[in-house]
Amino acid sequence: MAEDKYNRKNPAVKRILQEIKEMQSNPSDDFMSLPLEENIFEWQFAIRGPRDSEFEGGIYHGRIQLPAEYPFKPPSFLLLTPNGRFETQTKICLSISNHHPEHWQPSWSVRTALLALIAFMPTNPNGALGSLDYKKEERRALAIKSREAAPRCGNAERQQLIEEIHEYMLSKAPPVPQVQPSDGHSAEARSDEGSSSPEEPPRDAGDRVIEEAREPPTNSNPVVERAEPSRHSPARSEQLQTRVQKPADDRLFTWAAVGLSIAIMVLLFKKIMKSIGHGAVFMDES
Repeated sequence: MAEDKYNRKNPAVKRILQEIKEMQSNPSDDFMSLPLEENIFEWQFAIRGPRDSEFEGGIYHGRIQLPAEYPFKPPSFLLLTPNGRFETQTKICLSISNHHPEHWQPSWSVRTALLALIAFMPTNPNGALGSLDYKKEERRALAIKSREAAPRCGNAERQQLIEEIHEYMLSKAPPVPQVQPSDGHSAEARSDEGSSSPEEPPRDAGDRVIEEAREPPTNSNPVVERAEPSRHSPARSEQLQTRVQKPADDRLFTWAAVGLSIAIMVLLFKKIMKSIGHGAVFMDES
């Protein structure tokens, strides 16, 4: 590695060189990461799919870009291997990436970031930038396919490093666990579909559109079933007849109230006139 061209007194260079030595002296079965010969600020890595998940057994390659202010500013990283959880060739939005510098701690390292990335893979994406929400069957199919060959990316030197990392991870990663299908034919069909080229547009997007299109008819059935009794139930018919007769009864009560009000006013008027001395006239007329 061409370390001589870098200023070893630079805090970022000093920190990166320390991490390279630590990574080589203390390798992990869950990941491997090394910088490029021509640029120690750019690292290639591969992680192993987390155990007890649909990613188990998969080998996922990616790239880390360390800033000039590292470790005081967070790195950015992206994945190169189709996986069904993160978009490829897109910077991942996580609390350990440059999308959230407020969460980054200078004590964290490339090792810390890779361990966090492994832990984040089985979590719910919640619509985060650069996230995908493939079905488990599709993710498992991509995990199987990820073992076949390392992704093609960059020049010959970069590709050689990717190949070396892939061979190392392949020797450490267990095979993808076999899932016992509930019905053999349908499970084999789903597996064949998931084994198609990952470069094709994600099928789960189409699946979601179909499911959403089917929901309105399903939800509308209860409404139709509740409306049917109103046309055939005798009790419902009596209620409708009562509502029709009610306006006529209301009019009768209204006229009776008006007539009673007039009678009361006439009596009050007679008492008033009698009190002022004209009551005799009204008595004779009555």
